[in-house]
Amino acid sequence: MSTQPVRVLVVDDEESIRDLLTIGLQHRGYQVYPYADAESAWAALPQVHPAAAILDIMLPGQDGMELCRSLRRDFPDLYILMLTARDAVSDRVQGLEQGADDYLVKPFDLDELVARLRAGLRRIHRDEPTVYRFGDLVLDDTAHRVQRGEKTVVLTAKEFELLRYLMQHPGRVLSKSQIIAEVWGYQYPGDENLVEVHMYSLREKIGDRDKTIIQTVRGFGYRLGN
Repeated sequence: MSTQPVRVLVVDDEESIRDLLTIGLQHRGYQVYPYADAESAWAALPQVHPAAAILDIMLPGQDGMELCRSLRRDFPDLYILMLTARDAVSDRVQGLEQGADDYLVKPFDLDELVARLRAGLRRIHRDEPTVYRFGDLVLDDTAHRVQRGEKTVVLTAKEFELLRYLMQHPGRVLSKSQIIAEVWGYQYPGDENLVEVHMYSLREKIGDRDKTIIQTVRGFGYRLGN
């Protein structure tokens, strides 16, 4: 099954923040559309069709609050995360009242932002049934069930997330750092060997000892299929 990368709109007038988010999110498999102001971001929406938006509150021209309100009005299913340099309760309350789903205060931790983005997107789309297939391997995300042919495969929570991430990107090489960011998020302790341990266990459980389903691309990472 092929899936398109999640599209994320980034609006921030600080070039360093735009670059950080663009590179960091692209590295984790997202498709990023960065803009320096609300007007150019709004004009691009018909072509972008984002699933999520990361907005700075302080923008030149139309500010982030106004953009947030307009986005929420016209795109009710959009996940919106606000960024602010001001750690004031009134800013946070105003952002949430304008339709934001969450907020982060600058300077922020990129792994925490990605974890919040993933969690927010899951909440918004939790009612959408999603089934991934690769040959006779089937992962039902809604029922939280994995089958290989007629056999039900029992996985741990992390093994399930690991397999889901691989099945969301068939044929694509995923590095250990990408897997860590997606499966373990910002709470990950930092030992990359844990990825190998979980990968070994996952292969054993789905009957992939010959590594034909989950392939190791030496020096790069792992790939589902060819």
